[in-house]
Amino acid sequence: MKKILHTPYAPAAIGTYNQAVQSKGFIYTAGQVGIVPGTGKIIEGGIKSETFRALQNIDAILKAAGVDKSHIVKLTVFVTDLRGFNYVNESFKAFFSGIDFPARSTVEVSGLPLNAKVEIECIAFV
Repeated sequence: MKKILHTPYAPAAIGTYNQAVQSKGFIYTAGQVGIVPGTGKIIEGGIKSETFRALQNIDAILKAAGVDKSHIVKLTVFVTDLRGFNYVNESFKAFFSGIDFPARSTVEVSGLPLNAKVEIECIAFV
């Protein structure tokens, strides 16, 4: 059985998908970009700001399911330019301060929705 998750504290889907799905003890988020909730716009400031905002959006979705970022087990990060990888890492260090880092993969892609510089998918346990 699956449960569709939605929160107004993360950006609404910009396509034919849900923010997240919970199934068999896990939460699978859709890819989150650095959209500021309620605006439909990517946060200004480049890849570092976009990464942190995307992580905040994931955190909001997880909180709607009753868990927090400490439940994240795997993140997949898509970036349009790997030269910004150090900025991604800086945002991860700030976001996960005080807790263990999850597993992570990072992949360079040719483009992302809304011309975002980064998109992050998450798997977390309930």
